[in-house]
Amino acid sequence: MDTNQARTFLEVVHSGSFVAAADRLNITQTAVSARIRTLEDSLGRRLFIRNKAGARLTPSGERLVRHATAMLQLWERARQQVALPPGRSAGVHLGGELSLWHPLLADWLIWMRRECPDIALRAEVDGPASLMARVQEGSMDVAVLYNPPHAPNLVNELLAEEKLVLVSSAADGRFAAEDFIHVDWGPNFAASFETSFPDLSPPVSISLGPLALTYLLTVGGCGYFRLGIVRPFLAVGRLSLVPGAPEFSYSTHMVYAERADGEVLDRVRTGLKAVAAAPPSLRRATEIAARQWPDPRSADDPVNNLQKQAYRRQ
Repeated sequence: MDTNQARTFLEVVHSGSFVAAADRLNITQTAVSARIRTLEDSLGRRLFIRNKAGARLTPSGERLVRHATAMLQLWERARQQVALPPGRSAGVHLGGELSLWHPLLADWLIWMRRECPDIALRAEVDGPASLMARVQEGSMDVAVLYNPPHAPNLVNELLAEEKLVLVSSAADGRFAAEDFIHVDWGPNFAASFETSFPDLSPPVSISLGPLALTYLLTVGGCGYFRLGIVRPFLAVGRLSLVPGAPEFSYSTHMVYAERADGEVLDRVRTGLKAVAAAPPSLRRATEIAARQWPDPRSADDPVNNLQKQAYRRQ
């Protein structure tokens, strides 16, 4: 079994079909079928049962998952070690969801540079499904995600408990349904939100938290956001908590392979836990928030004045 066969096999496992695996690997379905057929011939065992619904593992295929995963992880570690730049004793490849990079993962990069200068760093932003798959195949060491699912051969470790709170740009925390901004915080939040607000039809829906917060701070309104991110704006009075509104759990986890390099992983985990417990960026954020986001309710706000001028010209 070579690495291409192992990667193709695991991609079919993750996606559940040869067609989806071909799309994700950017190869033809014929190439996927050929790789799997060659692998089955070399093992003398059938690995998948194909039907109209897709492809499911045979007992032999289920037993191969662990070995294929371990093989790719070992190969990726070897490849990374060989490619280390001069003066570095090890390397770590970390990925995270976009909304986690500020401030958590940005602070982690700074912590690693200061505390572990001998470790080469590679950081990426990606979607949760891709991050999980890359850690599982070994091309990424650690992924930081919100509420990730449990997966075979991966450790899912709680990093920090976060809350989603309802905030309003109104000074008294007033909630107005017509000004509500809905943010896509994932399926768990969607289910809880629907239970708490069954009749609410948001006029604005935004899939990215930072973009939604920028919109809220610029034009006003209300919506659910991570407490750690909006805390500076609450402190300076730019936002207010909506009294009596339900709060929702939104925990951050780090995911890594069971066979990960223990020494390097321990240093990565130490850094992530340190910045998650006391993110230094949040201590600076209050002043930045007050300076960067003038209050649109103020007559002296330049953004508000520009908007008024634009409306007059229409």
